[in-house]
Parts: sequence; C-alpha cells; structure tokens
Amino acid sequence: MFDILIADDEEIENLVLKKKIAKFYGNAVSVRTAANGRAVLKSCIGKMPDLLILDIAMPGMSGLEAAEEIRKTDRKVQIVFLTAFDDFSYAKRAISLHALDYLLKLVDERELCAVIDEAVRLQGEKTAAAASDAGGQKVDDANEIGDFPDLVQKLISERYGTDLSVETVAAAFGYSEGHFCKLFKQYFGISFVSYLTEYRISAAERLLLEGDLSVREICEAVGYEDANYFSKVFRRIAGKSPSEFRENGRQMQNHPE
Repeated sequence: MFDILIADDEEIENLVLKKKIAKFYGNAVSVRTAANGRAVLKSCIGKMPDLLILDIAMPGMSGLEAAEEIRKTDRKVQIVFLTAFDDFSYAKRAISLHALDYLLKLVDERELCAVIDEAVRLQGEKTAAAASDAGGQKVDDANEIGDFPDLVQKLISERYGTDLSVETVAAAFGYSEGHFCKLFKQYFGISFVSYLTEYRISAAERLLLEGDLSVREICEAVGYEDANYFSKVFRRIAGKSPSEFRENGRQMQNHPE
C-alpha cells in the first residue's frame, strides 16, 4: 500500500487534504498526519512514507527544515511542499531538496491527484535509470527561457509515450527538478505532472476513437505500463473507463443528432 504522510499545523488542513486523497484513492493508499516538522521526523523513524506532503511554514520546525533532515539519510522519498504563499524564496530552498512539486494550498483536486499519481509511478525508480531514459541529451538552447514553453511542448509531444517524468525532463533541460517545476508552473499555470497526465489521456481518447488498438496497446502507447492503473487515471479524468469512452464515442459517431 502506498503510504502518504501529510504535515500541517492546522488540523483542518490535514483533514481536508486527507479527505481529498481518500475520495480518489480509497484503500489504495494509507494517509498519516503530523502537526509540525518534529512530528514528521518522529513518524518517519518507524516507517519512512512513500510520499511526504509538507506545509512549509509550521511552528517549532518547518516543513523545509524537516525535509532537510530527512534528505540527510534518504534521497529517494518523494516530497511535495504545500504553502499558502507563492514565494520564490521558498521554491529556491525546495530546489536543493529535490522536491517533486511545490503546490499552493486549496490545490485543485486534479493537480493533487496528478502529483500523487506521479509519486506512485516513481516509487522505486533510481535517478540513474531516469537520466538514461532521457537519452543523456540536453535540449538545445535550454537556457533561452523565452523558448521554454515551445521546447517543453515539443519534448512532451515527442516523448509522452515513453517513461517520462519530472526528473527526465528536468535533466533534458539541464535544470534541477525544483527549478524546472517552478518555471513550468509559471508558463503553463499547472504542474508538469498534471499537464503530462492530461496530455496522455487526451492522446488516449483520440486513439480510442480513431483506431482499433486494444486498451492495453493504447495504455502502452501513451506511456503507461499498468493497464489497470491507466484505466483508473483515465476514469478520473474522462469520467468513464476507456472501454465505455470508446463505446459511447462510436455510438455518437454512428447516430449523430
């Protein structure tokens, strides 16, 4: 079971976030809560979670301080920072901690789920393997920030069917994950993982309506290895299973109003 630890000094914030996660993932994940950074460290002693969602500003020990302590002994656990302030000084500190993402409170449910989906997918992956998947190549003119949106869209359109992740794309641009995530959100308005998930599902919708590939074949074509997981993500975004979407689409094509 995928284990998530949420930390916020406001109990209501913990409860709201826990409820959102339970709504979409049910018993597939376990969710623990903590009231401050020290409680996070104590909770991690017995069992390190798979994903930490940490409020940045907490009394006693902040989420950033707790993450810094955790990173001294664990470089693999996925960390997402949650804050009420869109302050780049926070993001700069998060960069060195290899945060998966940096979200504002009152986060959209789709964005939250996309981040969790990415954390699930990345579980157990090694950084070296991710870098090799990127081909070890830097995107030309990556430092030309004005070209950033076009370069990102081009890369995603060419590689969305591969094992693409924040790490691989950030490496392709020569950026740290934290800096890349911040730039991406500034230009596109949503996180990279949300954008990639919606891009993949949109591509899957086209394939379902335009061809005769099986759901498993489409799953693999748009970058997912597990057909069950793909179907779960598809249903969350499209509101129907892939098979239902295909059947409804074909009925509309055969019997237009």
